[in-house]
Amino acid sequence: MRTSRRPRTGTLAVLAVATLALAGCGTPGSGGGQAEPAPTSSSGLATCEPVAGESLVVLEDDQGLQNADNVIPAVNAQVAQQHPVVVELLDRVSAALDTETLIELNKAVDIDRRTSGEVAREFVADEGLAAEEQSGAGTALTVGAANFSESLTLAEIYAEVLRTAGFDAQAQSIGSRETYLPALQDGTLAVVPEYAATLTTYLGAQVNGADAESGATSDVEETVAALRPLAEQSGLVVGAPSQAQDQNAFAVTAEFAQEHDVATLSDLAAVCGGLVLAGPPECPERPFCQVGLEETYGLDVAEFRSYELSLISTALRQGDAAIGLVLSSDGSLAATED
Repeated sequence: MRTSRRPRTGTLAVLAVATLALAGCGTPGSGGGQAEPAPTSSSGLATCEPVAGESLVVLEDDQGLQNADNVIPAVNAQVAQQHPVVVELLDRVSAALDTETLIELNKAVDIDRRTSGEVAREFVADEGLAAEEQSGAGTALTVGAANFSESLTLAEIYAEVLRTAGFDAQAQSIGSRETYLPALQDGTLAVVPEYAATLTTYLGAQVNGADAESGATSDVEETVAALRPLAEQSGLVVGAPSQAQDQNAFAVTAEFAQEHDVATLSDLAAVCGGLVLAGPPECPERPFCQVGLEETYGLDVAEFRSYELSLISTALRQGDAAIGLVLSSDGSLAATED
């Protein structure tokens, strides 16, 4: 789950270092006291303490630790065959979505407390996604959603676009993938907004067995290439993937990023040691969390602090941790933007 909010304000960091250097020299006639050396971690890098702040920035996953969970429409194969315009319209939605946009949509619902339907109608109008022809008159379609607000907002967007083509389309929150996917396969549902890597892994286990390689990677094109034949064998058609991603990401405060001039996880691993990491309880054993940070990036984690996922951003803002696991499309990433 990557956004591009990555301030690179090295000038301020240089000024800060210069100020410390002058302080270490003392005033004329004072004896020229020396500044205390910065503490170092077990890795030999300077220990980077947490820095409290109001805004969070996601560090780029530049070595591809996370798989590509791009939003992608999943359509019942019979619906796609009988009404090709459905996939065409949803592909237009994909073209209008990126992670920044998804963050704003989530902010509107989760933080500004607007309804998913209202936000969806506004998005479709603003992006000019209305269909030009009324080709779906007389056809009822149900767009399914998982049991979280982002999925429902995406389902409402899909339904609104389909309504502009004349379909009698309604969005409905269904529940978990184990519940909505069979309904999509049997035609009870026509469409569901999905996530490329997760769907690839899920269908791969269904088709090839739990121990088979899923084909999901950090590259969205590779992932979708693996997904399409799995979808076909499962009675589904997938549309074009969007640039919007909802996946694990790692954030720091904007003030921390500015102080240490870091924009990527590789930057962080190169300059900072002794880091305090915030994550859910299972993070220390998970390959996409602490294990991956240490093995893929060589990140020096000195301490792990366990939080519920919803509380990690607060811990970062309060300076209780230097880096924390968040979701890349979390609306709170936009909530305190200047």
